[in-house]
Amino acid sequence: MNQVDVVWRRRRRRETRHLLMSVLPGALWIFIFLVLPSAYLMSVAFMTNGGFGQPQLPLTLDAFRNLAGFGFLGWSPGNLYTLWRSVFQSVISLGLVVLVAYPVAWYISMCRPRLRAIMLLAVVVPSWTNQVIRAFGWMNLLSPGTTLSDLAARLGLIAPNMGLFPSDFAVTLGLVYNFLPFMVLPLYAAFEKLDHAQIEAARDLYASPLRTFFVAVLPQTLPGLLAGSVLVAIPAFGMYVIPELLGGGRSQMLGNLVASQFGDAANWPLGAAGALLMLLATFVGLLVLRRMGRRLGGGSEMVI
Repeated sequence: MNQVDVVWRRRRRRETRHLLMSVLPGALWIFIFLVLPSAYLMSVAFMTNGGFGQPQLPLTLDAFRNLAGFGFLGWSPGNLYTLWRSVFQSVISLGLVVLVAYPVAWYISMCRPRLRAIMLLAVVVPSWTNQVIRAFGWMNLLSPGTTLSDLAARLGLIAPNMGLFPSDFAVTLGLVYNFLPFMVLPLYAAFEKLDHAQIEAARDLYASPLRTFFVAVLPQTLPGLLAGSVLVAIPAFGMYVIPELLGGGRSQMLGNLVASQFGDAANWPLGAAGALLMLLATFVGLLVLRRMGRRLGGGSEMVI
């Protein structure tokens, strides 16, 4: 072995040690606080519910049967209603967030650079406040006797002396308000790269504003739209705080079902099965959106 090979091998070993020293702390953190809890959660989902709610052997699929509504008294659709409400609320919230975020992101991208920074800060700053505090703020705004509730009563949307809180509407409004920044920011980043020549070409060909949007704007902003959809739909599906507070216990979603099983209901396997379902929904959602991004033209910019 000549001197050049020795120097090269020493350099490779030194680079390998530096790489391990850089990666190992993060890898250990992920393994201890993400992989191990997830593995334990998966194991609990297949255990039997003990007398006091703690999981125990033997292994069984009872938790998943209970999640599907089958119990010792027969079948009940309660849990399936909760799952459907979670899907419905997340889809509706995602649609409303997209409708609001597109014009907001477009307007911010068209402003002067100094004003852009201020407007982006205005979008982000509310998310710095604790989610519980923001939910209590909406509770005060939507309670009976407030201006919004009185206006809704005059329009015949609700009964007199009733409030917009608690209700499914309050939950949807809270979800839209909470996740709006997570859609505005990716769309703004996409609008920053927008090729305005394509928009001008569509206008020169007498395309309507709606046609121009779908032909020239949407394909270019698709990476931001799909990235924002991941950041909005998946957390909304398992949301706990907003349905618990703004729904008043009447608009339970999957996150509330899981929390109740680890608390008063004392059924850890059922709670773990619900949490495992949220993990599976996350992976499926990421896979579907990634494939949609490739098929609809997201290309190499579409990273999920």
